[in-house]
Amino acid sequence: MIYKILTGDQWAAWQSDGTFTGAPIDLADGYIHTSTAQQAQATADKHFAGQDGLILAALEADSFGDDLKWEVSRGDALFPHIFRDIPVKEVVWARPMPLVDGKHCLDFA
Repeated sequence: MIYKILTGDQWAAWQSDGTFTGAPIDLADGYIHTSTAQQAQATADKHFAGQDGLILAALEADSFGDDLKWEVSRGDALFPHIFRDIPVKEVVWARPMPLVDGKHCLDFA
C-alpha cells in the first residue's frame, strides 16, 4: 500500500471529478507524490504542518505497474511516484488525518 495526503478540497474534487490529476506540487513536478506508511508521517510533518482537514488516501501500489516509479527523494529514501492520473475507483480507502496537539494522526488500519 502507498498513500497520498490531500487537502479536504482536493479529496472532494477527486470524488466529484472521478479522477485525480495531482495537487499543484504534483503538476509542477510531472508526477503524483505518494509515500509509504513509514514515510507518511514525515511527509505530513514537513509539507502539511498545522494544516487541518487533511485526508489520507490508500492506494494499491501493485495496481500502477510501470506507472509507479521508486525514486530517490528526501533523505536519499526511495519514494513512490505515480506517472498517471488516478481514478477514484482505485482508492482503497480514505480517512481523515486529525490534528492532535499540532501533529497529524495517521490511521493505517
